[in-house]
Amino acid sequence: MSKKPATAKSKTTAPAVNIGISDNQRKEIVDCLSHLLADTYTLYLKTHNFHWNVTGPMFNTLHLMFEAQYNELALAVDLIAERIRSLGYPAPGSYREFAKLSSIPEADGVPSAEDMIRQLVEGQEAVVRTARSIFPMVDAASDEPTADVLTQRMQVHEKTAWMLRSLLG
Repeated sequence: MSKKPATAKSKTTAPAVNIGISDNQRKEIVDCLSHLLADTYTLYLKTHNFHWNVTGPMFNTLHLMFEAQYNELALAVDLIAERIRSLGYPAPGSYREFAKLSSIPEADGVPSAEDMIRQLVEGQEAVVRTARSIFPMVDAASDEPTADVLTQRMQVHEKTAWMLRSLLG
């Protein structure tokens, strides 16, 4: 009878993140990106809600526009969460966490189509303000990849806010 060699259980740990940004800077950036993620997800949810519930003479236009917007926001949520993960931290991912972190209020009831548009303009602009507020720490850390994400997000949200605002005359 042969004896099997004793096998030690190996516990593999990932190496520390070493990308030229200090731990403190990465944590500060991630905290801010978590707010951006929460704002983006809350805006996604609000836009999807309005897509489902819009009525009135502009139904078809708004239904399709809101669908395009929530699809774009769903991709953005993933992009932001993956940037947080790239910086070495877990991304928030629950309604409870998002509610604590977001600056965008939920809609009460089912607003009129015009009120939906106004609320989405406000939400788009809130995301821009959140993204813009992160730049000083991103610049201080020379975190160009995060700066690129922020710039892309700001361009999309500013353009979307303009398009929505144009519907209000």
